Amino acid sequence: MYGWVLALHSWIRWLVIVAGIVAVARAFMERSVWSPADDRAGIVFTTILDVQVLLGLLLYLWLSPIVAAARHDIGATMQSAPLRFWVVEHPIGMIAAIALAHVGRARIRRAAPAAKARAARIFFTLALLLVLLSAPWPGLPYARPLIRVP
Repeated sequence: MYGWVLALHSWIRWLVIVAGIVAVARAFMERSVWSPADDRAGIVFTTILDVQVLLGLLLYLWLSPIVAAARHDIGATMQSAPLRFWVVEHPIGMIAAIALAHVGRARIRRAAPAAKARAARIFFTLALLLVLLSAPWPGLPYARPLIRVP
């Protein structure tokens, strides 16, 4: 089960990134009115990010043998850049990203029509940047394959 959930988590990463780019791009488009399509882009980004975080929590709390072993000796984990990334940096970055996306959605819902795009620009851009900064990209000591096969 671990391999399948990890592969799904890897694949959904690309949906999160594409949905985030679309939501941010729509927020930066020069228009006078916030449209239902703009709103849907934010909803899709936030929803896919929710699914991704749920899969990540499933891996983190129950399925990942790497994280389970690393949690037994936090002192040694903090001295190892790859283990520290998986146990601390990646989860904190992604949880912060989902928090920003949800705060952005709440702000957009309550904002005056003229302020909706500004809230989306700020919060969705920050959320997408955190996702990109917290992902295990190739070339890093904790890199993972771009497309994982179970």
